[in-house]
Amino acid sequence: MPSPDPAAAPTTTPTTPTTTPTTTTTAMASIRPLPPFQPDLHERAWASIPHPNLPLLATAHAKSVTVFSLATLSSHSSLTGGHSRSIRSVTWEPGLPPHKLCLVTGSFDSTAGLWRWDGDGQGGLGGMETMETDVTARAVAERDGGNMGDRERHDDDNDWDFTLVLEGHESEIKSCAFSPSGAYLATCSRDKTIWIWEDVGAGGPSGPADDEWETLAILNEHEGDVKAVAWCPDVPGRNSRRRYSSDVLASASYDNTVRIWREDADAEWVCVAVLEGHGGTVWGLAWESPRLDAHGGGGHFPRLLTYSADATTRIWTLREDEEHHDQDKGHGGGGGGHALGGIPNTMRRSLREDWDCTAILPQVHSRDIYAAAWSSQSGLVASAGSDGTIALYREVQRPPPRANDAAAAANHGTAPKDEEAEPEQQLPPSPAGPSTTSWELLATVPNAHGPYEINHITWCRRYDAAAGARRGQEEMLVTTGDDGLVRPWEVRLGASGHRAEGADMDEAHDKW
Repeated sequence: MPSPDPAAAPTTTPTTPTTTPTTTTTAMASIRPLPPFQPDLHERAWASIPHPNLPLLATAHAKSVTVFSLATLSSHSSLTGGHSRSIRSVTWEPGLPPHKLCLVTGSFDSTAGLWRWDGDGQGGLGGMETMETDVTARAVAERDGGNMGDRERHDDDNDWDFTLVLEGHESEIKSCAFSPSGAYLATCSRDKTIWIWEDVGAGGPSGPADDEWETLAILNEHEGDVKAVAWCPDVPGRNSRRRYSSDVLASASYDNTVRIWREDADAEWVCVAVLEGHGGTVWGLAWESPRLDAHGGGGHFPRLLTYSADATTRIWTLREDEEHHDQDKGHGGGGGGHALGGIPNTMRRSLREDWDCTAILPQVHSRDIYAAAWSSQSGLVASAGSDGTIALYREVQRPPPRANDAAAAANHGTAPKDEEAEPEQQLPPSPAGPSTTSWELLATVPNAHGPYEINHITWCRRYDAAAGARRGQEEMLVTTGDDGLVRPWEVRLGASGHRAEGADMDEAHDKW
């Protein structure tokens, strides 16, 4: 699968105009397009990543990153001049104070770049409210004054400092991701490797004075391009569950597999599981939020969502040792002198894990699924890809089987006539036990970016004025496509139009 260099030829406005999509409404949900982010990028855009806390969205395109304001749906700042070829992925460093920002960019030039914004002394960025004021003021000034002058735009660019280049990969970097604590950075590449980096600078949590990074591990067990990496989110009490290391990384590959990586007792990163089942390249993955534990709040490990060139989206569940799980409930943290598993080093249990595919979402897409996102607030899943379609799913509780129906099914080998078959594809029995939930399709949006492919989809909170009193609570979808548009979507559930809120409620292959 050769990957053409998007920087080799000049970028132009797409020759086929993107039509404005219409609202898609079903009995269960509606998906309505909102005005696209401005300006139009006029070139292929790869991904848009929301800041974990602030109303900002970073979009990778060509050799640049445009940071948009979620308050105004317009440009806030831009990062340029750090890479010689297109930027494929971006990730925000978590845990920094609001006046300090850090982005890492992964590029086709085989390097990762680290960028910092320091708002000290710049009359803003002192907190969430000042950040919103700052991004709004920039947008209003640009609107009232027309296009900003070259000097002003240059000043904006200078707000971001390109502080460090991470080198080592032999081919383009496909994905990069910070661990939940921000202590580690993972990058993956077409060279079939994953690199784990650690920031050893002396600046502390407010942002190091001098960036200094070391390579902790190079993981090379995949047999094909590594397309994506994702860290498992923090799980409350994870450190007291001594079976698990504190950081868990998942990777997706052209070899059709997903691998799970953990740090062992000797501080070595090892592959503890290989997830097999997809019939094509696994383009990416997303972890379930701990707050969405569908197993009754029992502290079970987050599930993993994967999506593939085989046009399916799968859910994977860790097969946990219930006896060990019960024992763990009686223990606190610590465990001095014990390795992972609460067992002395000479007897500790293997780190090898078993993961089961416990769901395949109803199949909608006709071609590769390039992106899927699992909302940490509502639990909804959205997917998009090569066919230009957005699909929206919801997990629902499966009613317990009735005794008479179960007996009839056992005797005749068929499901009761008065019940429809589950919309999901059927899976073999799982050693973890039968699933108590199923997934249903809520709505689809065909041609969401006209004739163009959708490269990325994500959930993020709404901060725009149209969200009204729900600013910062209501969620929206954001899609990023080959047409250069970054398009937000309002999602409403049910016939009453309840909005999606929190818990309080290679071309084709070659472009990759």
